[in-house]
Amino acid sequence: MDILILGGAGQVGTELQAIAWDADIRVHAPTRAELDATDEAALARAFAERAYGGIVNAAAYTAVDRAESDVAEAWRLNALAPALLAAQAARAGIPLVHVSTDYVFDGTASGPYEPDAPVNPQSVYGASKAAGEWAVRTAGPRHAIVRTAWVVSPHRGNFVKTMLRLAAERDRLAVVDDQRGCPTSARDLAEALAVIATRLARDPGAPTGTFHCVNAGSTTWCGFARAILAGAARRGGRAVPVDAIPTSAYPTPARRPMNAQLSTASLSRAFGLAPRPWESALDDILDRLVGPAERAGV
Repeated sequence: MDILILGGAGQVGTELQAIAWDADIRVHAPTRAELDATDEAALARAFAERAYGGIVNAAAYTAVDRAESDVAEAWRLNALAPALLAAQAARAGIPLVHVSTDYVFDGTASGPYEPDAPVNPQSVYGASKAAGEWAVRTAGPRHAIVRTAWVVSPHRGNFVKTMLRLAAERDRLAVVDDQRGCPTSARDLAEALAVIATRLARDPGAPTGTFHCVNAGSTTWCGFARAILAGAARRGGRAVPVDAIPTSAYPTPARRPMNAQLSTASLSRAFGLAPRPWESALDDILDRLVGPAERAGV
């Protein structure tokens, strides 16, 4: 069976190509130059040339702050591309797994968001991703929309790599401590997406709809930064003090959800997936970026 992956150059797409799929599955991850998901004719040709058993769309415009001024491009990649892809998938009868984000919520809830919570995006990025979700739903393919948050890995730019770089350059850091969310390993997310995509491709009765996939537990950005640097120190890296600051002390063009916690209960019920704690996932990422931890005191 052939599985099409879009967004193969990103954090999640890189891991989707690195993980172990079932032996009978062939993964195809064309570059954007090879297959532009905003080109309806190119998509039609790709689907005509190969009978895909499933699709995982991990492609997105993820420059959250730049999206505030680059509105058209954010909407082209996050709303138009999923609309065209979902329409082709529906016509071909191919199930689609589409990755979305916590930014579709306004962040005012008191606890973790369930998948059926009302969306109320507060940024261009969030609005464009919410529009992409609706495009997938209304196009009508069998689908799973999988929202995630705070994705990190050894690849591309992300919070873990930024904190390690800044700790090497500065003697003290200041990080926002009033936004709470669920750090998520791109590798763990990719493994979950593979399970979902395989199930949808093989089982016509597989669960469909909207789900959340994040690592278990939550923290603030400041708490996450401190955990990163403590973990780096156990591996011989440099740790510096991290001061807690409010969001108001670190203004950004795009408004962030103050609460980005997502409930994975429906994911567990539907697919039997129980994401591990974010601390364990972070250890694996630091092992790959910094080196194995010194076992004493770990």
